[in-house]
Amino acid sequence: MITDPEGTILALFAAFCRIGGCIMVLPGFSSFRVPVQIRLFVAVAISMALLPVLWDTLYPSVQAGGRVYIALVGVELLIGVTLGLIARYIVLALQFAGTGMSMAIGFNAAPGGGLLEMEQEGHLTSLISFTALLLLFLTDFHHLVISALVRSYDFMPLGSGFDPQMALMTLTDTLAGAFLLVLRLASPFLAYGLVFNLAIGMVNKLAPQIPVYFISIPFILFGGLLLLFFGSQEFFKQFIDGFEPLYMGLR
Repeated sequence: MITDPEGTILALFAAFCRIGGCIMVLPGFSSFRVPVQIRLFVAVAISMALLPVLWDTLYPSVQAGGRVYIALVGVELLIGVTLGLIARYIVLALQFAGTGMSMAIGFNAAPGGGLLEMEQEGHLTSLISFTALLLLFLTDFHHLVISALVRSYDFMPLGSGFDPQMALMTLTDTLAGAFLLVLRLASPFLAYGLVFNLAIGMVNKLAPQIPVYFISIPFILFGGLLLLFFGSQEFFKQFIDGFEPLYMGLR
């Protein structure tokens, strides 16, 4: 039996604020292709599942009520959004790398509708970001996020307030680490594009009357796609291996 229904609801809503804020910006769940009702039900289900685990942490902190509880709700939303943005920044960095790879290998077709976001993006970027997100779900990255949400109450307990300096440092370190990771992943394509274009530029100097740019496009594109074909397995493997240290080790 629930001896304190009001306190239980307040504790559940406090958990929902942090978890819902994280789900709101989490890659995959925050996609415009996922209905808002589904995101809501997922956040409520996770909150109800974690409430018994977090009961001793949440229940004593929701007894104040009134303005204190309203402020607590705002702080919990900010903390949840910060935790979700860590994973989102890593995926956004991979999308940025996909755009750079497309330009390096000459895959400059007209952008189409994004698979994850409403903005238009290149076909290679859509392929890379969707495949990476699919692999993240297959490797249970959402379980990693839920575990991180539970552990977040150890260093950011309920009612302790929001530390903007720590949040800013965390997001900055995440951006730095994510872009170093994707730069390492995209470096073969960038080096290939640089060397190929340098060689084509030298050929153009030797024979300026030949439209070298238009002749070279099929060759640089073929070589880049061939490089992607043979290197895609290692590319995504290193991204998956680098995701957990970035998400769990920068806070």
